[in-house]
Amino acid sequence: MRRIHNSPLIQGILTPLGQIAIFILGSGAVLSAFMLLMAVIFSNSPANLMCLDKNGISLMEYTLRNLPQVLTDGVTLGFVYAAIALGYTMVYGVLEFINFAHSEIFALGAFVGVETLIVLQNSGKLAAASTLGAYGWMVLAILAGMAAAGATAVLVERVAYRPLRGAPRLVPFISAIGVSFFLQDAIRLVESLTTGQFHRIIPSFANFDQRIPIMRSSLGGVPFSLDLEVKSLWVVAAAVLMLVGLNYLVNTTKIGKAIRSVAQSRDSASLMGINVNLIISLTFLIGGSLGGAAGVLYALKFTRIDPYVGFFPGLKAFTAAVMGGIGNITGAMLGGMVLGMLETFAGAYLSVYTMGAFGAEYKDILAFAILILMLIFRPAGLLGEQVAQKA
Repeated sequence: MRRIHNSPLIQGILTPLGQIAIFILGSGAVLSAFMLLMAVIFSNSPANLMCLDKNGISLMEYTLRNLPQVLTDGVTLGFVYAAIALGYTMVYGVLEFINFAHSEIFALGAFVGVETLIVLQNSGKLAAASTLGAYGWMVLAILAGMAAAGATAVLVERVAYRPLRGAPRLVPFISAIGVSFFLQDAIRLVESLTTGQFHRIIPSFANFDQRIPIMRSSLGGVPFSLDLEVKSLWVVAAAVLMLVGLNYLVNTTKIGKAIRSVAQSRDSASLMGINVNLIISLTFLIGGSLGGAAGVLYALKFTRIDPYVGFFPGLKAFTAAVMGGIGNITGAMLGGMVLGMLETFAGAYLSVYTMGAFGAEYKDILAFAILILMLIFRPAGLLGEQVAQKA
């Protein structure tokens, strides 16, 4: 029985898939129950009357009608945050160091992927491609973003972090901030020399913008529907593949065992014959590649990018990593799911329940409020850190 439980299939694939399902169902159920409870509490409030005047339905009906779509959008956004958070988690798990340049590596991957698609569009390949061929070009763009972001992450580690490995914690932290600004300006410089534009729009092709009707039903006389965009399905599928693949790599392969050994004790790992510098470089390569893929997925979902596109998603992904437990791959999944759903729920319902006093733009404040609360009441995160020594 123990052998079956410890098999690579169970430990590396089925277990993380089960965890993802539990996180989605649990987060969705808790937030849905909370919103329905709020609808009951506010049923006799001025907010309910305003909702009736503006939308022609009560708060309860408004909440029920939008709930399936809000849950779906929250899951999609949560996977984006979880994919970005994996880069923070990988580096912190090995070096106990927050790579704040990861958000710019994410942006670099987004730009490389989008520029690849723009080149394909200008050459006529996107217009001439079938749906399956268009999907192949999207995979190529994701791989290009991964390659560029991963190579950049390795270069950054070699130039800016490795010489400071024995320095006090504050020194590499300042170096990471400097690398972040450098990469931002490098992206601006390259874009100004090559295209003259700082804002890039991902080409519209194939059926990525198509909405697929999933469900049409009613509950208590309240009709509700659920539509899914093809690009949202792409984001979720790619993010799940990355999460499961990383979990399999770290927990079931020899490379993963070496990574975990270096994370536990670099000196002991070196004595056992493990090339510590190589493993650390490999960790940055994996984390950077995942960040680059997340950047292309972000561009696919939100269409428009600029050299500063990584700032807010990076901070929110860091919040997700801290929320789940920094250095914990499973925690990155949980933190991303919770944060994505909280933001989506706030964007959909906050304005209605506060009678317009707080609009959807206040959902960004929610991420940083959660970060502050987590650092105060549970600094180790929901699932706890997974490092050799607590920072």
